[in-house]
Parts: sequence; C-alpha cells; structure tokens
Amino acid sequence: MWYYEKKLQYPVRVGTCNPKLAKFLIEQYGGSDGELAAALRYLNQRYTIPDQVIGLLNDIGTEEFAHLEMIATMVYKLTKDATPEELKEAGLGAHYVNHGKSLFYENAAGANFTASYIASKGDPITDLYEDIAAEEKARATYQWIINLSDDPMLNDGLNFLRQREIVHSQRFREAVEIIKEEQGKKKIF
Repeated sequence: MWYYEKKLQYPVRVGTCNPKLAKFLIEQYGGSDGELAAALRYLNQRYTIPDQVIGLLNDIGTEEFAHLEMIATMVYKLTKDATPEELKEAGLGAHYVNHGKSLFYENAAGANFTASYIASKGDPITDLYEDIAAEEKARATYQWIINLSDDPMLNDGLNFLRQREIVHSQRFREAVEIIKEEQGKKKIF
C-alpha cells in the first residue's frame, strides 16, 4: 500500500485569481488525455502486461494521481476568490451552476469524463504504444496551456508536470524494448 504524506509532489503556486486559466487546466483534470484517464489506464493495463513492467505501470499510474491532485490544487487556487460573474465570463458559468466551485471530472469544453477515455487492448505492445501517445498528448497540452498562461508561478508547476510526461513517455518506450526483447527470445513453433 502507500504512505500518504500531506504535501504535493511539487509545490503549486499561482499569482492571481484567474478562472479563464482554470478552465483550460480542467482539461488535464477530466479530459481524454488528462491525469485521471492516464492513472486509470495504466492501473488497468497492468493486469495484462508482462511481469517485467508491471511495476512501471503501477508506479506511473499512482504518480498520475499525484498529478491529478496538483491540477486540482491549481484549479482551486485559480478560482477560490472568483465571483460568480467572473466564473461566467471565463466560460465556467454552467460548471458553477452544476458544481459551485467544486471540481468535477470534465474537460475544458465541459464534457463529462467517460470511461471510453481509458484505452486497454490487452496486448502489451499495443497498450504501451497507446501509453506513449497518451503521455505525448498530455505533454503537448501542458505546453499549450503554458503558452496561454501569463502566470510564471503557475507555469513553474506546469513545467514540472510537462517534464514528468516526457519521463513517462521515455519509460514506456524502454518497456516496449524490454518486451520485444523477451518476445524475441521465445521461439514460436
């Protein structure tokens, strides 16, 4: 099991209340390429992956939950002092009506999270290539959010998350090679 230390994986700071930026970040909370989808995907796939890489999927899957917690903290800090009118102006009026200032698993366009975001084929190579693609899509999304942000304090945390996506992609690429090497050792008659 895990030991929970009551601190984030990386400090989350924001400069000012900014519900427009929070709306963009919600994509990484409940979007198809966000942290929740990644965590659930990897923790589900570990059951049909070879023993050599089960730990990798478990480790990255649980780290994605830490990233989800960071995104939630960012969104909370960006919206906690916002008025209902400011939330409405930022495109979060419907969210406010349905959830107040509480977070909800949806994407930046307001579409609810769905299990169809969680790809799992049961073939280790196929699943790992899906995981590589997911990490690269998340990396790109973080970069695009950084491009839209004028908050250097927030961007520090977003850059950390972006870098972790790169590391995860690299680890999944290494896992593909490990599995291919093992498959090459087995002769199929």
